[in-house]
Amino acid sequence: MCGICGFTGQVVDRNQTIKNMTEVITHRGPDSDGVFTDDYISMGFRRLSIIDIGVTGSQPIYNEDKTLVLTFNGEIYNYQDLRKILIEKGHKFYTDTDSEVLVHGFEEWQEGLLDKLRGMFGFAIYNTVDKSVFIARDFFGIKPMHYTTVNGNFIYASEIKSILEYPGFEKEFNYNALDTYLSYQYCVPPETFFEGVYCLLPGHYLWYKDGKIETTRYFDPKFEPDETITEEEAVDRIEKVFENSVNAHKIADVEVGCFLSSGVDSSYVSTYFADQKTFTVGFDFGKKYNEISWAENLSKKIGVEHHTHLISSEEFWDAVPTVQYYMDQPLADPSCIALYFVSRLASEYVKVVLSGEGADELFGGYTCYNDPRVFKIYQTIVPYCIRKAICKLCKKLPDIKGRDYLIRATHPLEERFIGNAFMYDKEEKQALLQNSSIATRPQELTKKHYIKARKYDDVTKMQYLDINMWMVGDILLKADRMSMANSLELRVPFLDKEVFKVASKLPTRLRCNKQNTKYAMRKAAARHLPIETAEKEKLGFPVPTRVWLRDEHYYMVVRERFLSKTAQKFFNCDILLDWLDEHYNNKEDNSRKVWTIYVFLVWYDIYFKEGETKVTKPENHLAELKKLAEERRRKAQEEAERAENEAFEETERILNEGIEKVNASFPKDNTVVKEETEEKTEEISEESSQAKMIYEDIFSSSTAVENAQNAEDFKIEVQEPVVSDEEIDKIINEVNSLDE
Repeated sequence: MCGICGFTGQVVDRNQTIKNMTEVITHRGPDSDGVFTDDYISMGFRRLSIIDIGVTGSQPIYNEDKTLVLTFNGEIYNYQDLRKILIEKGHKFYTDTDSEVLVHGFEEWQEGLLDKLRGMFGFAIYNTVDKSVFIARDFFGIKPMHYTTVNGNFIYASEIKSILEYPGFEKEFNYNALDTYLSYQYCVPPETFFEGVYCLLPGHYLWYKDGKIETTRYFDPKFEPDETITEEEAVDRIEKVFENSVNAHKIADVEVGCFLSSGVDSSYVSTYFADQKTFTVGFDFGKKYNEISWAENLSKKIGVEHHTHLISSEEFWDAVPTVQYYMDQPLADPSCIALYFVSRLASEYVKVVLSGEGADELFGGYTCYNDPRVFKIYQTIVPYCIRKAICKLCKKLPDIKGRDYLIRATHPLEERFIGNAFMYDKEEKQALLQNSSIATRPQELTKKHYIKARKYDDVTKMQYLDINMWMVGDILLKADRMSMANSLELRVPFLDKEVFKVASKLPTRLRCNKQNTKYAMRKAAARHLPIETAEKEKLGFPVPTRVWLRDEHYYMVVRERFLSKTAQKFFNCDILLDWLDEHYNNKEDNSRKVWTIYVFLVWYDIYFKEGETKVTKPENHLAELKKLAEERRRKAQEEAERAENEAFEETERILNEGIEKVNASFPKDNTVVKEETEEKTEEISEESSQAKMIYEDIFSSSTAVENAQNAEDFKIEVQEPVVSDEEIDKIINEVNSLDE
């Protein structure tokens, strides 16, 4: 895994420029760097060594006569097979890396190379003869690639922050990106939040020749269901191809680990990791927000070394700026922060991890894929005009059961479904934005995908849309950025070209039906997993933002942002505060809408902070917070011990005073017969028990020593006195008065 960047043309101090562009993405490859320059282009590279980890694996890499220069980010899993074919064709290799098959393969097949690859990639090849630049991105968009032009020069990079280091680039905010972000919770590619900077789309390649950019799509994830496939055949095919994919994705010269949640996707992957390492994080908010126990139980059953981390509230909120810095663009999916922490945990042990991204999109796993079946009866019986009227009424109702169903079931699929996240519609954006003219209908961006998928059933249409939008703009973006932020390579065996071939042939009834989502895939997983894991309901990665935003401290953190100059620049702050207060007062669940705005404001102040042209990484105070938390725990423990001692001493003092009064009343020369002594001793023993209860009441009332057991060990030894009943009554009254 690596980071690449480059630019054509001349600038002042070209060497320093390419160095700056390369160094700002050091997190993508801390092991080494490399640079190629000639009179036309400068190419930079950062390396995280995984295969052929010695010096020979460094980049740039050349063909035999060095007319082609390659920089590459990713992994090619079938490189050994391609290497053999190319050697047979006469090509000479000087490294053992997967990278070198790209430069020789391009020399042999040009763009046709891409159809032969199995892997994840973003790479650039420069032709020193005709001064052309070829850039390609993998089939599903696992690895990123961005580009722009400045004064006729072409600039490209794995991350946008690298492009920002180019001296001629003038950073300008893209308002169109804000419009799409408010609806989707991410900026919809190919647009970015930086005017003029674009994202090369998945399954596309780009030629830069003679000052012109031309992009072409070479892969389109089309579904071709085969209705003749039986359930058993489908399960067999899935099991076989997935095992093959996992084994291919495990190829490395370093140790490979695996992320592990309570869900079926990563759990299925982890079954191929016996005697290796898995990683899980959770939140201390009960089972709903903590999958650690599930993962730990599974890890014991499959025999893996499991590592966990419980994310504190302070850690999470403190990491928000750091995460948004690494994201390059705001992403309002709070699970990206959890992914940052699990990546950080894994990076302490391994360089490579496998994860379960892509299973839901390919095999029909999201709960919302049930909607077409669930809504069918309602939409058939109730005319559209009446459904619209009911929808308007429901929008005015409080958050009651059934309201969201009636709202969602109102419109046809193409109108209601823009992907897994739908934050704001056009009307809400117009009311919210200071510049309301930028607000558009989010359905305008999904229209082209629905046109391509027009012959599919509704479930398959949703899958096709998610593969092309949600998976690219959210799922894979955060997977790449959060893993690379921790210099960790993340591989996704579900998003394999061969796995998709099998998934694309499955009938819809074997993807999503009344029994479950990802139906056939779960059956394949059940051959390797406990049935309760294979059939477990889809949860995603639950993050307690809804709970935090009803906590006074975090309410105030967000409120301060909503009153900031940045908020006033973009939004109607009165509306923001109303939403925040509604949520805080438990009148409405506005957590997702509130979080979307909050994340944008945090991100904007990092990348477009007023008066600053240089983007700097926010300080991460996690280590300091951990130190402070430990200090707080130490002081709390000391305070508890002090309170416990004080309570014990006070109780002991009260009891001693009572016993002294009893003893003071005893005659020193008592000679009464033993029978009378025993009778009076029983009475005093009873009162001693009451005294003991006084001790327990006082001791247990201290919150600092709640549930302490010391009182059980307290004993009172009573002499054998002989006193009158009147004297005993007097003493009892005095003791009772002490309790009061």
